[in-house]
Amino acid sequence: MQQEILLEMKDIHKSFPGVKALKGVSFKVKKGEVHALMGENGAGKSTLIKILTGIYTKDSGEIIFDGRSISPATSLQAQHEGISTIYQELNLVPYLSVCENIFLGREPKKYGVIDWKAVEKEAYRILKEMGLEVDVKQPLNQQSTAIQQMVSIARAISINAKLVVMDEPTSSLDEKEVQVLFKVIRKLKEQNISVVFISHRLDEIFEICDNLTILKDGVLVGECSVKELTKIDLVSKMIGKDASTIVKYKKDHTANFVCKDAVCSVTNIKRGVRLNGIDLCINRGEVVGLAGLLGSGRTELAKILFGDDMADEGEIEIEGKKTKLRLPKDAIGMGFAFCSEDRKIEGIIPHMSVRENMTLAILPKISKFGVVSRKKQNEIVDKYIKRLGIKTPHAEQLIRNLSGGNQQKVLLARWLCMHPKLVILDEPTRGIDVGAKAEIEKLIQELAATGISVLMISSELEELVRGCDRVAVIRDGKKVTELLGEEITQDNIMEAIARGNQSFGTSNG
Repeated sequence: MQQEILLEMKDIHKSFPGVKALKGVSFKVKKGEVHALMGENGAGKSTLIKILTGIYTKDSGEIIFDGRSISPATSLQAQHEGISTIYQELNLVPYLSVCENIFLGREPKKYGVIDWKAVEKEAYRILKEMGLEVDVKQPLNQQSTAIQQMVSIARAISINAKLVVMDEPTSSLDEKEVQVLFKVIRKLKEQNISVVFISHRLDEIFEICDNLTILKDGVLVGECSVKELTKIDLVSKMIGKDASTIVKYKKDHTANFVCKDAVCSVTNIKRGVRLNGIDLCINRGEVVGLAGLLGSGRTELAKILFGDDMADEGEIEIEGKKTKLRLPKDAIGMGFAFCSEDRKIEGIIPHMSVRENMTLAILPKISKFGVVSRKKQNEIVDKYIKRLGIKTPHAEQLIRNLSGGNQQKVLLARWLCMHPKLVILDEPTRGIDVGAKAEIEKLIQELAATGISVLMISSELEELVRGCDRVAVIRDGKKVTELLGEEITQDNIMEAIARGNQSFGTSNG
């Protein structure tokens, strides 16, 4: 029996100043299916979804939903049609409680006033069905990012949607929480609810999705069953060229790194309950990976190294000299750079241009008597737009109008133009497509080849295996092992995370 079509977007066009974002894209989703929307950053996925959910207005084309032609002008109108959306960047109210966020604007009432007992009871029930038991009366900002993401999903589920759009819903979830989400998605399928699933994690696409649609540069390039494609085929269609060399890439471990040319080393670093005495050494030209689950202490260590937090105990040495890093400006002065995990909150300045965002850190070096040299600024911007392949119509484009991958490249360029000694990258490829990811991984190797050290935090184990000279595994605020060269495998990393296994690997930190 053929599944009935729930959503059909026909010949959708959308342009922005200087950019044709969608060029006649058509998109179909059947009832009760999980449909992947694939493409590189800038392919048009987000634009298509924002048209569907009432954030953007299409230039031309038609949207047919559940047998009717619709044109939602606001996200609220889209919700009334039965379309719910979960975005990569959470759109919740942090100072309200968990239950208030789930039912915000739709609170059940009794005798004309909000029935708080019903709100709390129903919120608790929805989260429990998702495998979470949390105090729904607590403010949302007291919960982890992962829990906040699950609350966003609970809110979407609670409106009795016919279609749930999930834009990178797993970006802040660990492996166990991803499986909880997939369990929820399978329940939605059983209820004949459709899901549009956007993710750059190919394993997730092949595990949970039925069919997929691929966009490239605002054009539809393919639609098929997930079973009909291999991962190599899918990536090749997304990037428009043979992807086998990208996927099969593995760092050639020729260097035998010993802690004798250290750019930075830390000893017995402790901070609250998050860091419990970590030792780590980062050598010149070495790519060191930090592996571990969410909350293991990886980001906390990175922030201490960048002066964004201070250790309770322990020592930091930079090029052999004991140093106190009290503020980020101290670390920047020592030649350190830091790309945060949350580029939206801690990275980009959305209402400033690409040029302004990229040259923010280097302004003191290209200014004289307080006046910025526009010539030097433009030279830097032009150089790094070309070097990193940043897709933007011009340098004066507001950075908020770029795709996530291109925003990340601008942030990398911000620090690379400072010629740093150490680059700290916290989840540098989160929410970035395979093609851009490969470019960033290649760039990291180029940095190391020029003698720049890299400390890379990543939840994607394949990324660490491909690109690191050494991987330190952190569990519960402690370094449980280090893996060197050919010891760096997904199995070894996962075993160390799971068991705190110290039976293999080196310890030169």
